[in-house]
Amino acid sequence: MSILLKQIKIVCPTSSFNNKTVDVLIEGGKIVDIKKNISENSNLKLVTGKNLLLSIGWFDMLATSGEPGFEHKETLNSLIKTAASGGFTGIAIHSNNQPQFNNKAQIEYVLNNTKNKITNVYPLGTVTVNSNGKELSEMYDMKLSGSVAFSDYKHPIKDAGNVYRALQYANNINSLILLHCNDESLSHGGQMNEGEASTKLGLKGMPAFAEEIMLARNISILEETGGKLHINNISTKGSIELIKKAKANGLNITCGVSAINLVLDDNELVEFNSNLKLNPPLRTKKDVTALKNAIESEIIDVIVSDHCPHDTESKELEFDLAEFGAIQIQTAIPNLLEKYKEKDLSKVIDSLTINPRKILGLEIPTLEINSDANLTIFSQDESFDYDKEYNASLSNNSHLLNTNIQSKVIGVINGSKSYFNP
Repeated sequence: MSILLKQIKIVCPTSSFNNKTVDVLIEGGKIVDIKKNISENSNLKLVTGKNLLLSIGWFDMLATSGEPGFEHKETLNSLIKTAASGGFTGIAIHSNNQPQFNNKAQIEYVLNNTKNKITNVYPLGTVTVNSNGKELSEMYDMKLSGSVAFSDYKHPIKDAGNVYRALQYANNINSLILLHCNDESLSHGGQMNEGEASTKLGLKGMPAFAEEIMLARNISILEETGGKLHINNISTKGSIELIKKAKANGLNITCGVSAINLVLDDNELVEFNSNLKLNPPLRTKKDVTALKNAIESEIIDVIVSDHCPHDTESKELEFDLAEFGAIQIQTAIPNLLEKYKEKDLSKVIDSLTINPRKILGLEIPTLEINSDANLTIFSQDESFDYDKEYNASLSNNSHLLNTNIQSKVIGVINGSKSYFNP
């Protein structure tokens, strides 16, 4: 199918057409023409809209599916559809299922069941067996089978020796370790950020220094071992300072931030909405401001959705009994873009497109004539009602459900495949 994008502004710092409003013609999965005006004909799918924007396809470095094991929460197919609706043409999925991605058979299962889809799926093998933090997994075998990196998802590795050995081993096979930083001896039983809001609400807190102490330890280990380290999602001003210093010292360290941590703070929990029970938690207004500034200064490298589907039985409980996590891959970036109106989007787009692929060593799409089409079409001036009908996930654990979001993903194009939102 041939697709013509009419009067669309290109937001892609690496493109020679950056910041230009043009027509873009896609045929046979390739961008065949970009110019001020391209004639329409009846054989084209015409895409028009209010102040349309175009970038290379977005990539999410932190998402999960329930499959295999918890298909009632999310299947690989429903995750792909939800990701495409949210603007993503590529996702790295972490293990939050059973059996976990411990061996090559599990990696091959994911790859075999996600071939030739609108969104490219890249599985991450676990660092340790069953993410238990004790025994290193079969990283080399999993890399040969297609694992692009290794992560224990939200399970922090308590044993410093295992972090040391994992970084050494990954360095030897030219791979990457991704870690979650949370010293559970300090945050054990915590339900939200520790601070004024948690005191007022009477909830046990997760202190900022629980994240920062483990981050500082992991940075020290990286300094000793060398290699590459990525921190999945930082959430505090102190963590930003630690990452900034580590980068200044020449360490090969990168980090992400959840989109929701850029728009909401811990005061949002006043109504005890369990869909805002997250790990890392929503932090203070000062942390939110620092995180935004760290995107602008490129201390934070990527923005992630942190998509974590849960069934009703896991979330519609008293706040302290509910599971951590929310479905966010369909709404995270539109909700963020709603807050970024009238601002320069270049750093945000880099953190969604170029940086995650660069960190994982993946090919970076280009937005030029004769390039393969890997594109996200969006608008900050169109809105949508996010209700159960629009929600593509099998789960409903989102604080945004039944709200109107003032920015919208129009669709994605990935080679000869395309997906457009209603």
